[in-house]
Formats: sequence, C-alpha cells, structure tokens
Amino acid sequence: MITIESGWLSAFFRLAVIILELAGTLTILSGAALATILFALRARSGDRAKAYGAFRSALGRSIVLGLEFLVAGDIVKSLVINPTLDDLIVLAGLVFVRTFLSISLGVEINGHWPWEDTRMARATGREPSSPRV
Repeated sequence: MITIESGWLSAFFRLAVIILELAGTLTILSGAALATILFALRARSGDRAKAYGAFRSALGRSIVLGLEFLVAGDIVKSLVINPTLDDLIVLAGLVFVRTFLSISLGVEINGHWPWEDTRMARATGREPSSPRV
C-alpha cells in the first residue's frame, strides 16, 4: 500500500476523489434525466412498451457508468489516501456490490449473460463485439 506524505500530493489525490465522485453522481443524474426525457418523447409518439424498454436500457447504462466513476473514487480513497483495514473491507464490499449490479443490469439491458456474447455472435455469423453493459 502507498501512503501519501507530501502535502501537495495528498491534496491532489483528495481532489481526484472529489472529481471522480462528482463525475459518478452527475453521470447517474444526467443519464436518468436524459432517459426520462427520451422516454416521454418516444412514449408520446409511438409504442409505449418499446419506449419503456429503451428507457430501462438507457437508465441501466447510466447507472453502470456512474458506478464505475464512484468505485474508482473509492479505490483511490481506500488505497492511496487512507489505507486502513476497515477501508479495504468496505472497498471489497463496494466492488462486490458493483460487480453484482453491473452483471444484473447487463442481463436486463442485453437479455443474456455477459459470457454468452461470443457464442451468440458466432451463432449469428458476426464478429463478437466488445462487452456491453
């Protein structure tokens, strides 16, 4: 583990944590707002069931992306700024919960398990794409 002794370096990492946490929060909030606006527009002009599916997909993607930023901030905070055993245990729990959420949201968005992408791509005769979550 790395401990920060220098004053300017410590301030830099604390600022980085604040920026990452703010980016995660803003990603989730702006994604939710955009998904809601798009849902309202699509529902007014067409099939509500299809609009709802697109809404859930967009909302899930913004949550997963926001969680990525939040976990990055927690990693910096737990491993660089304040590396105590309690912080590492909390970090492990957060990473576990984030992984579970990411996989479940990926299944909701894509309709299949993440490890089925390659098999499904081969079955349809196309190249496997990068993982979508």
